[in-house]
Amino acid sequence: MAFEVETRSLQGRVTALGSAGGHAVVIDRPEAAGGGGLGFNGGELLHLAIAGCVSNDLFREALAAGIRLDSVRVSVRGDFAGDPAVSTGIRYDVEVAGDASEAQLAELVARVDRIAEIPCTLRRGAAVQLGEASVRRTTA
Repeated sequence: MAFEVETRSLQGRVTALGSAGGHAVVIDRPEAAGGGGLGFNGGELLHLAIAGCVSNDLFREALAAGIRLDSVRVSVRGDFAGDPAVSTGIRYDVEVAGDASEAQLAELVARVDRIAEIPCTLRRGAAVQLGEASVRRTTA
């Protein structure tokens, strides 16, 4: 499955809409950093991608194992430092409740930690490169 997402800034603002298919999310900078404070910043989106991936994979793998999950909570923490700023590391915690034994649920969490696509990609390092850049001057 190939993915393509896009962001488009709102006219004259730093606030942007991110979209993938029919889904959208508001992307912005904090007001203190010159933004409107209306949405997620990039760092939050990175961490949210991990939480979303782990959550989705827990449900997918539970279904495959015949386990019904009643609740899943994934909390992700991290920070950025340096110039340019890069992640200083990311840590996540998981809480699951379901109809399997605690040992089975613990193994489910361990399995997902080994196979979840976003965490695995970050752990192994994915090549990120600029493709085309289209630039134009505008007048006020």
